[in-house]
Amino acid sequence: MKYNRYPKRNPIKNYFPLPNEIFYLGLSSGEISVYSYLLYCEDRKTFQCYPSYKTIGSALKISKNTVRKYVAGLEEKGLITTEPTQVYKNNGKRYNGNLRYTIRPIEEAKEQYFQVQMQQVELAQAQADAKRRLEEYDRKHRNKAVL
Repeated sequence: MKYNRYPKRNPIKNYFPLPNEIFYLGLSSGEISVYSYLLYCEDRKTFQCYPSYKTIGSALKISKNTVRKYVAGLEEKGLITTEPTQVYKNNGKRYNGNLRYTIRPIEEAKEQYFQVQMQQVELAQAQADAKRRLEEYDRKHRNKAVL
């Protein structure tokens, strides 16, 4: 029997797509890991999944609090949205469920990232202009004070 180093796999069942753009959005390695895990878990028709912080943390070998931090970062960057869910037990009691994660289109996150970058450039330009005007003002009034 011949040893097959690379077993043949079905690309549709055994892999999931990871957009190339996530490497250009300023994500930390932990945020990329959590985003990748959410893509792995998502339903390809609804773009939603329901893993708990504990499930994500145990899969990625990080704590629940760290997962919470990375999820908040992904939400802030527009890659995902979260909604709380509720679970009803057999006795009729209502409990909090896991978060419902919805994976947002990557184009929206790219657009948001570029807008933030442009705002930072405009702010830096405004600060440089203010500094230049202040130095000019100081030079002008320093000469008058010496006379």
